Amino acid sequence: MSRFNTRHTVGIVALVAAAALCAFTGVSQAQEVKAPTEAGHESAAAKNWQTGLHRTDLVRRDLDVAGREVVQVRVDFDAGVASPKHSHPGVEVAYVISGTFEYQLEGQPAVTLKAGDSLYIPAGTAHVAKNIGGSSGSELATYIVKKGEPLVVLEQ
Repeated sequence: MSRFNTRHTVGIVALVAAAALCAFTGVSQAQEVKAPTEAGHESAAAKNWQTGLHRTDLVRRDLDVAGREVVQVRVDFDAGVASPKHSHPGVEVAYVISGTFEYQLEGQPAVTLKAGDSLYIPAGTAHVAKNIGGSSGSELATYIVKKGEPLVVLEQ
């Protein structure tokens, strides 16, 4: 005679799956801070941040360094789309998965990267990433940031 109650086991599996889905949904919400605008209107940069850019949060884990976490995000850019000027509360390493991108880091000359190339962006450095290729492109962004702060801060 079996010691397992099939109905009970299926219920537990469904409960665990629902809890995992809720946890994943909460983690997958990208954080951003929009720069203040006049009369409550959204700036063109803020609109561009959401139009033609598609973020998928992949990993968010605490580090063994107090107050720091690692966040990894896939960002898909439609052809010709640029992020608004923004910064992060820690370092970013951008790895181009596909396409051709131009990165403009404040105070430095523009850099063009193709699939397989990567770029280190220092903490707090304002920058813009633009897909300069003729089709969609993707980057893998890995951040080592201060925990509890917005991941993206839009700059003026």
